[in-house]
Amino acid sequence: MIKIAEMLPPLYSPLWDLVAQCGVTHAVGALDLDLQLGPEPPWSYPSLLRVKNAYEDGGFELAVIESRPPLDRAKLGLPGRDEEIDTVCELLDSMGRLGLDIWCYEWMPVMNWLRTSTTIRSRGGALVTGYDNSQMLDAPLTQYGEVGEARLWESLHYFLERVLPVAESAGVKLAMHPDDPPLSPIRGLGRIMRSVENFQRLLDLVPSEMNGIALCQGNFTLMTDDLPGVIRQFADKIFFVHMRDVSGTAERFQETFHDAGQTDMVACMRAYREIGFEGVLRPDHVPAMAGDDNENAGYSAIGRLFAIGYLKGIRETVYREDSQS
Repeated sequence: MIKIAEMLPPLYSPLWDLVAQCGVTHAVGALDLDLQLGPEPPWSYPSLLRVKNAYEDGGFELAVIESRPPLDRAKLGLPGRDEEIDTVCELLDSMGRLGLDIWCYEWMPVMNWLRTSTTIRSRGGALVTGYDNSQMLDAPLTQYGEVGEARLWESLHYFLERVLPVAESAGVKLAMHPDDPPLSPIRGLGRIMRSVENFQRLLDLVPSEMNGIALCQGNFTLMTDDLPGVIRQFADKIFFVHMRDVSGTAERFQETFHDAGQTDMVACMRAYREIGFEGVLRPDHVPAMAGDDNENAGYSAIGRLFAIGYLKGIRETVYREDSQS
């Protein structure tokens, strides 16, 4: 059965207790990029060991690492990229030694997930994030100027050829997160993980059992009219899932509650069951509900609890169907 996890900071917070009270036992974790509790870098074995032990001491199984060392030089193919790739190789080796077998990464240069608003009023006044590409057309270029997609494909190929042998030796699966939003270019920067076809190209670029996908549904539903079909298409290449939803198009959309977007969540859960996916999913980009703050837009506490309950409900329904068939 698919497992429901939550993204938790690497140090205890009350959120740990709240999600545990909802029945969540798996954590999606981050590197200790800020605290540096020892002399070693965050991607080293000693640092990652402390992080893993922190989650386990809190009662969670650490299932996925979803943060990255700095990688802009690697993505842009700039001098210094080999040193950045070396840090990823050390991270993968450390993960393998600790039995952590999924690393979620992305290939968005300079800018990660991008929104033009974080204060859109949704159901009951809950605040959600949104993106309107028309408002970005006059945005200035970044310091890197114009970067074409061909350059990003070359740099990704170079990266995968370096790191996949390490991942294979360590037993760590690389789960590529899509571009958010799945558009190119933005502020002159090409973005390549933005279509179903490009994800197939990723898998073919450097074939490996460890080369796979983090299927973030909020992005993939903007790429296809048949998300359950895409889940079945990629099947055993799906290593990790973000279950979130949106309303709109890639050019203009807003986040929604998990029960209010354009995706058929039940059909998607059935597809995961049918392909035999037994990894972890986590809710993502939730509304800021009444009584919570919007300081970290998309990651308020109360919205997460609603999402966990909703996803647990459809999971139990879908898997009960399977047992009764």
